[in-house]
Amino acid sequence: MKAIVMKEFGGPEVLKYVDVPDPVPEANEVLIKLAFCGVNPNETYVRTGTYNFYKPELPYTPGYDGAGVIEKVGAGVTHVKVGDRVFVAALLAKRNTGTYAQKVVCDADSVHKLPDFISFEEGASFGIPAMAAYRALFHRAHIKAGEIVMIHGAEGGVGSLAVQMAKAVGAIVIGTGTTPEGLDIVRSFGADYAIYHLKADNQDELMELTKGKGPDVIIEFLANVNLQTDLKVIAKYGRIVVVGNRGTIEINPRLAMANESTILGMALWNAPANEYRESLFALRAFMQSGAVRAKVGKQLLLKDAAQAHNEIINGLAKGKMILKIE
Repeated sequence: MKAIVMKEFGGPEVLKYVDVPDPVPEANEVLIKLAFCGVNPNETYVRTGTYNFYKPELPYTPGYDGAGVIEKVGAGVTHVKVGDRVFVAALLAKRNTGTYAQKVVCDADSVHKLPDFISFEEGASFGIPAMAAYRALFHRAHIKAGEIVMIHGAEGGVGSLAVQMAKAVGAIVIGTGTTPEGLDIVRSFGADYAIYHLKADNQDELMELTKGKGPDVIIEFLANVNLQTDLKVIAKYGRIVVVGNRGTIEINPRLAMANESTILGMALWNAPANEYRESLFALRAFMQSGAVRAKVGKQLLLKDAAQAHNEIINGLAKGKMILKIE
């Protein structure tokens, strides 16, 4: 079969399109013939060999997310069978041969049926973004129905899923975007309000929307830019979940004291096995109900994985980048 293999760490050029043997499933594992795989920012970090959370042994085939059809099942697998349409979310799988390939073997627990009304393209776009959105909202922020949840970058892959999940459980959602088109996207995913990214000149708009209270929860994707502002607007006893950060920032801790607010870090790699499994079952339920749909971004071919990484590094990816498996 064809797969992307890296034999050294480095830039996107280390991603080579080569022939490799088909992987074989063992007990409690499945073999999936993939139609599409998802490309995530953290895979570009893993490729460099400098990622704090994971450094793979070489040679290595990247990829945790995908969608396709079950081709073989190992002993002990009962919740899926040969021929089932499935999605793969294998970030924390004990075995994962990599979804940048025509076929992948991974733990059966990382694979769930894909509803018939959801395409393979969309199925490959869930995985890490959906798990991150769920963990931020429910395992870290513990959001409740009726709370006001502000989601920075709600037009993006993780943000748009967070909007839908929060709405599905009865939260009041404020999503931020960068352009008029982005705000339209935020509204299309069900946000109650869509505003431009929070800055000094539009804090009044946010406070007006929340009747002077501020959001109970803020999901933050660029903490090095926004955290100080978040602390100024968060509601009393509010929670700020840091999902993304690209540098350092100076903050005034007195702001957290004044409202007794909480800053919570989040890294999907840290999810305990039981919480990750819960996330997968919750995602399947969200999908089956139609409450959550993925924002599919640009499509490239599997052989163009290096180009996909380049575009993600340079901020050119909108929505979830996916690779078509021929």
